[in-house]
Amino acid sequence: MNQIISKLIIYGDLPEDCILMELADICGKVKSQDYNKDELVTRVYKQVKKILIVATDYGFDKNLWQNYLTYLLITDENPFSITCEKVGANEGSVNHFAKNDFKAFMDLFHYDFSYLESALGVDCFSTLSDYHAIGKPELMYNKNVSEKVRALSEKLANANTEDEFFACVTEFYKDYGVGMFGLNKAFRIGSVDDLGHITFQAINNMDKVMLDDLIGYEIQKKKLIANTKAFVEGRKANNVLLFGDSGTGKSTSIKAIVNEFYDKGLRMIEIYKHQFKDLSNVIAQIKNRNYKFIIYMDDLSFEEFEVEYKFLKAVIEGGVETKPENILIYATSNRRHLIKETWNDRNDMEFQDGLHRSDTMEEKLSLVNRFGVTISYSKPTPKEYYEIAMGLARRAGITMSDEEIKAEANKWELSHGGISGRTAQQFVNYLLG
Repeated sequence: MNQIISKLIIYGDLPEDCILMELADICGKVKSQDYNKDELVTRVYKQVKKILIVATDYGFDKNLWQNYLTYLLITDENPFSITCEKVGANEGSVNHFAKNDFKAFMDLFHYDFSYLESALGVDCFSTLSDYHAIGKPELMYNKNVSEKVRALSEKLANANTEDEFFACVTEFYKDYGVGMFGLNKAFRIGSVDDLGHITFQAINNMDKVMLDDLIGYEIQKKKLIANTKAFVEGRKANNVLLFGDSGTGKSTSIKAIVNEFYDKGLRMIEIYKHQFKDLSNVIAQIKNRNYKFIIYMDDLSFEEFEVEYKFLKAVIEGGVETKPENILIYATSNRRHLIKETWNDRNDMEFQDGLHRSDTMEEKLSLVNRFGVTISYSKPTPKEYYEIAMGLARRAGITMSDEEIKAEANKWELSHGGISGRTAQQFVNYLLG
């Protein structure tokens, strides 16, 4: 196996502790006949466990070894794979090196582990090549993409030449992308090294809510859909601020919009206030990808002493570097003006020709003015609250009469935070419980 891996050029920069490299080292020791059997058996089982973990996360089945190799190919972000993601395969000279690597991967796909199993007295690779998962558990990753990955694995296993292998892989890159951005909808910032390189963490348990699940707020949803549709279609679009009362569906709307437009290449990166200083590095890493990114800021607001908003102002509009066209900022807030205002802000008020001007107030309003679309989510009226509660209850299969639901919903909101969409959902959860 080491001889095969040594031929890799584009895909050869693999971590020494990855499954493939560890197994290659084990195979090399078995062939040299200079090894401790018990030690190697333990190492083999550790790698088999890693393969099973990947298989569980992605819902793999049948030949888990080939599924794992496919996983390596679709998650390896290198200049070749990222170029294919953006423009597809072309006739460049790099294809010669890519096909060389794919020929090596074909050998790995059909690698014969029988000598290793015989030497160590194990049968794990025979089992992995014909694996049957128990049931169909909920997948941590997007189900549709997981199915495509399994389908790609079968295509690659049946490829007769490196040209066929090349066509299958590059077509997948073009259609679904490469790396974690191709396999997930939402991310948060994991770590930042000394050079400013960002590690993104996938958010695997994102709410599956769709916009139709949000009862009411039709005008607000239409505005959000129109702006996002223009964005994913490559037309001009604005940054969006959703503001208003708590529990009215602001955050739910943004999660739903990502679910609605995921298959159009929309992705979301959640960022918190203390991470605003890293915004420029985040944008630098995603600006050349073939996706549309929403940078999502939930419950955005600032106290007087907090200056992080200045980083945000510079990124949105006003810095030297232009914000890339594949990035928008969507934020939610309970405050219309984002930065806390006090009467002291008016101490520098100037009066001239009937006009009132305050530099302090202008500074505090300058952030919200950088959001081209502002959408208000106000607290529902009692009638709207009952309609939301009724709609959620019926959708959940609750068979109480309308009058009973209305009466119980009224009792619930009186002692549970007042009228809001969140209160209605909590009420229905109570009924279901």
